[in-house]
Amino acid sequence: MSKPRLAVVLFNLGGPDGQTTVRPFLFNLFNDPAIIPLPPVVRTLLAALIAATRNKAAKANYALMGGGSPLLAETQAQAEALKSALAVERPDLEVQVHIAMRYWKPFTEQAARDVAGFQPDRVVLLPLYPQYSTTTTASSLKAWRKAYRGSGVVEVIESYPEDPGLIEAHATKIAETFEAAGSPDNVRLLFSAHGLPQKVIDAGDPYETHIQRTSRAIAARLGWTDWQICYQSRVGPMKWLGPSTPEAIAQAQADGKGVLICPVAFVSEHVETLVELDHEYAELAKEIGCAPYLRAPTPGVQPAFIAGLARLVNSGGPGLARPEVS
Repeated sequence: MSKPRLAVVLFNLGGPDGQTTVRPFLFNLFNDPAIIPLPPVVRTLLAALIAATRNKAAKANYALMGGGSPLLAETQAQAEALKSALAVERPDLEVQVHIAMRYWKPFTEQAARDVAGFQPDRVVLLPLYPQYSTTTTASSLKAWRKAYRGSGVVEVIESYPEDPGLIEAHATKIAETFEAAGSPDNVRLLFSAHGLPQKVIDAGDPYETHIQRTSRAIAARLGWTDWQICYQSRVGPMKWLGPSTPEAIAQAQADGKGVLICPVAFVSEHVETLVELDHEYAELAKEIGCAPYLRAPTPGVQPAFIAGLARLVNSGGPGLARPEVS
């Protein structure tokens, strides 16, 4: 008899795989109604303008990482690690782990076709965004709902901001970074998350609350008392969640402290960690005399994190309603 089939789908945003794909990636990003909630025609025109305007600077950032984003390779490593963990824990199942990127290949539509071809009995959708937001998780789930026409009971892990595996992985990376630097005195722990416009939070998005829950749990796990949440990647004139990460770095310097930054909303290395944190904000810290400036790696394939993902898959989540086939 054949084993029951389980398909796990890892959601992430994706990233350009080379210099020539930076502009179309930016267009896809800003053409998402979850990112720019405008009428389709206006949004498409604006997305094209933003992609053209930001293309040169974005290409320069990706050039610092070899020309493209490492996000897919990082996610593939996590997928393989998760598949191996599930093979050990659930030998009664035939398991496949698929990757569905929102804004660059492999797109959600391709992942949906691959999963349908597998003919699974159960599908678990697992966003690699631990903290839920309408701009990430909800957008990815909407795309999946539209694309998938295959078999299986579809379940969703909507968020896991306090998952023990996630907390342990972040805590381990922070402790290793701190100890490797010689456990310096007077270091403030900054939990840096991707920012969102304040109006998104005011509309009911739980992202800020989830970031707070994750940060408190990590600080408690470490017994770290001097810590602060801050937000990076702010663009445009509108009000964003604050304080910004540059503001938090400047405040630490004013208080006579260095910083250790934990990229609390990210589970993989990509442009916001390898460029924004490791280059732009490191330069800022050097210019204003904030020392030491330390940055903990993302969870990646840290065993506790992968074990946590496996537990989430095994425990399942609520069902995802599929649309009628037109």
